[in-house]
Amino acid sequence: MTTVRKPPLHRDSFPTFYAGGGRAWVPAGLRLQLDPDDVEEGVLRRAGLRLVAGIDEVGRGCLAGPVVAGAVILRAGWTCPGLRDSKMLDSPERERLARAIRADAVAWAVAAVEASLIDRINILQATLLASMLAAARLPVRPDALITDSLHLPDVGLPQRVLVDADRRCMSVAAASVVAKVYRDGLMVQYDERYPGYGFAEHKGYAAPEHRAAIESLGITPIHRRTFGTCIDAPAAEQTELWPAG
Repeated sequence: MTTVRKPPLHRDSFPTFYAGGGRAWVPAGLRLQLDPDDVEEGVLRRAGLRLVAGIDEVGRGCLAGPVVAGAVILRAGWTCPGLRDSKMLDSPERERLARAIRADAVAWAVAAVEASLIDRINILQATLLASMLAAARLPVRPDALITDSLHLPDVGLPQRVLVDADRRCMSVAAASVVAKVYRDGLMVQYDERYPGYGFAEHKGYAAPEHRAAIESLGITPIHRRTFGTCIDAPAAEQTELWPAG
């Protein structure tokens, strides 16, 4: 039996980049993309689908507050320095980018599904609903959608479903930014309405101080009763925490 040996792959045969200041060579196809581009949007535009909407959600894993989806249609060739998946940005940078996106986008929209409905229909269905509502609220009808690992049912538009689309596609990254800024603003308002939980800091995620507050104070109307620490937690004594008046 003859063994056929494949010639070794030389690193010069790959497009490359150097990680960690040039210390490690990594094939370009294996690198984690951090800066999104409009390659996927361009493919759809060249197919005649001119208005491409990126869609992304935030707040899916929180213990409190809504799940929020954003939808953004960007102009072909639009760029914004620093645009990335919203989870990779600090608050001032997200605010700056959100202002630029809202000012320059062809169209943008957000939609929220509250905790009470999340408990009724489950978080996956709530995320789908928020995403479809965000797309429907765009002031212009998109020709196609790009989503992050989520196919939207009963939507009569071509859809491109991509893993890590918020890191790969500019329109999806933009959607994640406008959704995150909108949701963070809601949680700051809830912090004033329901003091003692720290919503302005952790935005409803399962931070240790948030779980401790739930155990100490109980849950508010914006908590998700089917999630983690909230399950079987007593309702907060609102008359003591928030006097009428």
